[in-house]
Order: sequence, then structure tokens, then C-alpha cells
Amino acid sequence: MSAVARGAKKGKSRFMAASQLFCYGEYVLYKGKSLYTVNEVQITESFQGLLKDLEHITYASYLCELIQISMQDEESDRSLFVHLISAFYFMKNEIADIEILARAFEIRLLESTGFCFELERCIACGKKISTSDYISCQYGGGICPDCARVNGRPVSYAAFNALRALSKMSFQNIYRVTLSAEVKEELYKILSATISQNYFKKPKSLETLNYLKGVIVNE
Repeated sequence: MSAVARGAKKGKSRFMAASQLFCYGEYVLYKGKSLYTVNEVQITESFQGLLKDLEHITYASYLCELIQISMQDEESDRSLFVHLISAFYFMKNEIADIEILARAFEIRLLESTGFCFELERCIACGKKISTSDYISCQYGGGICPDCARVNGRPVSYAAFNALRALSKMSFQNIYRVTLSAEVKEELYKILSATISQNYFKKPKSLETLNYLKGVIVNE
């Protein structure tokens, strides 16, 4: 949902703080003919600490961009909103690995919008699997050794098991997870490909940061 906060750029405006990036609060909106106007705001948490460095502002922007590309205007999903605010609190207090946090949020986003991963059975034939070394990005699940491997990507057993664990784990316990750099990179590539395929749009927020880190998604 988009809204206009008139006069927010003025130094003494009561909407100045509430119109900053990542600000969380209760907003009273008036619906005009073509847009909403902010009438009142009660700030709960400004999250201005997320603006302190490139990594935090990039990841916070990325999570917001995921919401934008996956949902329609005025569509509501309270569970996903709670995950977003929880992720912001984790980042603000630096109590979770920021890459693992982003991967866990991506998984919740896919689940909330109907693209849940199938990791217990082969997504092609339905056979029960204990693990897999191939993920179908088109259908969102593991492939058994007997089925064709198309429109997906190979995955290490460690990354497959990590994806399964993150899918099952409570979002509030994500801070307990530690993964190797190699597994984190694998998960990023799998989830990035799945998101791009299902939402027909590739998020842009992480591109500069990944370029600086030397991460190449489409290899």
C-alpha cells in the first residue's frame, strides 16, 4: 500500500520521522480518489539503526522488496508482516546471521504465497526421500535419483538438509542456526532462482552487495 505524508520533508513536520525508511508504527490513512493520505501516526519502532551500514540497509531493503514483488497492492498477510518485523528486530540487535535470516524469510515468503518447498517427497513422483542432491526451482522441491532433473540445480546434501531445517524451524529460533559459507551461498542461489521463477521478477536490492562480495547467482 502506498500513501502520501504531506509536508513530511519539512523540519517541524509531525510526519518527518514516521516517513523514514523501515519505520514501524500505526498509521491512520484517508483514502482519496486516487491515493491514500497519512492523517495520524504513532511510531512503535523507527529501526533507524538499520541505516548504519551498507549491509543492514541493503538486507532490510531486500526484505521489503520481496514483499513488494510477491503481493498485490492492499493485499494483507499478518503472518508475513510479523516475520518482517521480527527480522528487523533481529538485525537491529544483531542476534542472528543476516544471511541465514534472509534465507529463512525467503522461505516464509514462498510458503505464504503458495510456493512452499516439498522436501519430504520427490516433487516429481511423490516417493519419500531422506535427502536429495537436486532441487527443482520450477516446482519447488527435491528430486529423487530416478526422476528427470530439469529446470533446477544440483545441491549438496548439506544445503538440502539446511533448507529442510530452516523450513521446519520456528522463525523466532533462527538466531540459533550456524551454516558454512558454502552452504549459505548454495541456499542463496537456490532461493534466488526459485523467487525469480515464481514471481517473474528478480529482486535488485542485493545485487550491489553481492557484487562487492563476489557472489554470482546465475553460474
